[in-house]
Amino acid sequence: MISEGTTAFEGKLRLSGLRPTRQRLALAELLFAQGNRHVTAEALHAEAVMANVPVSLATIYNALNQFTKAGLLREVAIEGQKTYFDTNTSSHHHFYIEGEERLVDIPDGNLRVVGIPETPTGKKIDRIDVIVRLRDA
Repeated sequence: MISEGTTAFEGKLRLSGLRPTRQRLALAELLFAQGNRHVTAEALHAEAVMANVPVSLATIYNALNQFTKAGLLREVAIEGQKTYFDTNTSSHHHFYIEGEERLVDIPDGNLRVVGIPETPTGKKIDRIDVIVRLRDA
């Protein structure tokens, strides 16, 4: 359920333009209380069930999409089959560990992207996502 530290999450939601409903507050606490991390909707749903937060998987998806649209999360899609939500919204890249289905941040400064093409007229690059896939040697 919601802890006493929820007022910080309430402020975070309000600043992002989201109404701090009971479910959003509980999900925000689950998502952000542990620092930066990557989570799927299914994993967050399992955490909510373990924390006795009564919420459906559909509500989890809706909240994650709302948090992403509000800039609180960053969506990272792996071949369109699996979507992770990253609490670190800064510009950074990822390792995807095959077999473990785990996403890990690439440390800052360890990757340079060169040879970026010119954008069409009237467009600008929003961000560049690099996912380096790893498997056991």
